[in-house]
Amino acid sequence: MLRDILLVNLLPLVLIFAALLYLDQYQQGLLTAEVSALREQARIYAGAIAETAVQDNNGQQTLNPDLAQPLLYSLTEPTPNAQALIYGPDGELIANSRVHPGVGGVIVTEPLAAPPPPGLFSRIIGFIYDHLSGSVTGNGDESGVIGSGAGQNPNTLGWQPDARTVLQMTSTGQGQEAPPFVRRDPGGVLLVTVAEPIEHGQQMVGTVLLTREASEVDAAVLAVRISILILFALALALTVIVSFYLSRTIASPISRLAAAAQRMREGRAGAQTLPKAVTGRNDEIGMLARTLEGTSQALWSRMDAIEKFAADVAHEIKNPLSSIRSAVETLSRVEDPARASRLLAIVTQDVARLDRLITDISDSSRLDSELSRSRYEIVDMARMLATLVEIHDATRKEGSPFMAFDAPAAGLLVRGSETRLVQVLRNLIGNAISFSPEAGKIFLRGRETGGMIELAVEDEGPGIPDAKLDSIFDRFYSERPQSEQFGSHSGLGLSISRQIVEAHQGRISAENRRDENGRVVGARFVIRLPKAGE
Repeated sequence: MLRDILLVNLLPLVLIFAALLYLDQYQQGLLTAEVSALREQARIYAGAIAETAVQDNNGQQTLNPDLAQPLLYSLTEPTPNAQALIYGPDGELIANSRVHPGVGGVIVTEPLAAPPPPGLFSRIIGFIYDHLSGSVTGNGDESGVIGSGAGQNPNTLGWQPDARTVLQMTSTGQGQEAPPFVRRDPGGVLLVTVAEPIEHGQQMVGTVLLTREASEVDAAVLAVRISILILFALALALTVIVSFYLSRTIASPISRLAAAAQRMREGRAGAQTLPKAVTGRNDEIGMLARTLEGTSQALWSRMDAIEKFAADVAHEIKNPLSSIRSAVETLSRVEDPARASRLLAIVTQDVARLDRLITDISDSSRLDSELSRSRYEIVDMARMLATLVEIHDATRKEGSPFMAFDAPAAGLLVRGSETRLVQVLRNLIGNAISFSPEAGKIFLRGRETGGMIELAVEDEGPGIPDAKLDSIFDRFYSERPQSEQFGSHSGLGLSISRQIVEAHQGRISAENRRDENGRVVGARFVIRLPKAGE
């Protein structure tokens, strides 16, 4: 997303810079072509004058003004908006194409018509472009040669080089071309001037200075400028549209997410959900929104569970405390030693119950954080089941249930905390022992099925009420046999077991064992854990 945003925002600038560079090259190319054409024309003029208007003056080749003037006029007459001048070797002006003899021998001067002023549209385009391009390419003359405008002559086309400059232009050496002059006159007209030597018999007898308006260059550049400004306007419009689009699709949803996070921090988002338009997106923002919403719901669910757990803890602790307080208050008024002994036994029993309850509560409360920090390892569940069977057989008391083992010798491998998995199996085996009849049987089974390791603990007890099959895993739920002493279990064993199994990405469930006639013949607890990868 970041890459796309950067590309979209940089595209208009790249286009503008590329267009500016292209226009500079384009204009230089047009000027180069104009100079080449004008130089070729000046060479033709110089050759014609060298063949026609040169005379021998006491062995010295010189230009004849009477021949050069009409010839120069005839040569330049077909070329509109052009002016040609002929200078002698000493810098003296010999002929001017805009001056020629008229009817009756009168000298006629034909100044060039003033160029039409640029239209309002052209001026606006030039003003906008100059201000845009000035900050990028700088302002300067088209050729790098800047005319000063000094020494203007009303008979010449704008500014022309003086005699000394003309001589310098044509004295660059044999085989080298004189540099052109490109500038604008005070009216803004683009002028191109070239100088070519007039040679006769390998002797330079003068110089032709040819100047012409380059209005075609300005027209072509204006057309390109219009195209660039249109492109700039389109790029600007695209940037604005994209910016608004990005603002609505990125900035606004992020602001909503920030506001939702603020409400979560202030504790005011318990029952609130993010808009469907944000959570339903298929991009990074949608993923972030769904993650934030799931985190919020999980956080509030956890907070609700903590509140319920705290209420249950308070209730469970309050019962033995009330019993202890009642026994202590009664004990202070009892004089019968036998009754006092029974009251002390009640206090002792309730204190032991409190100790067991607090221990289990502490274990349950730190279980999640402990499992999240634990480094899981490969655990052989078949070996674990076999070891638990051996321990039971070694410590079995008379009348206690027997234990049967049914599992393959190897292959029941899971990834997890061995200590906590042993705790789960011990809890289930302890429950089975509590509910089993005297000399009954407890079955430990293990097998692999569908990429899962399935473990089962079965007994021959009275089973579980069908309505309580899910409730038995709730905290502080206790469904104990009548023969068991009250308070010997906290009611957290199965809840802790489910907590451990789910932390291992598994599931634990309870069901009743039934015979052929559908009669309950015991309970079965089933644990399913993902098989460890090879």
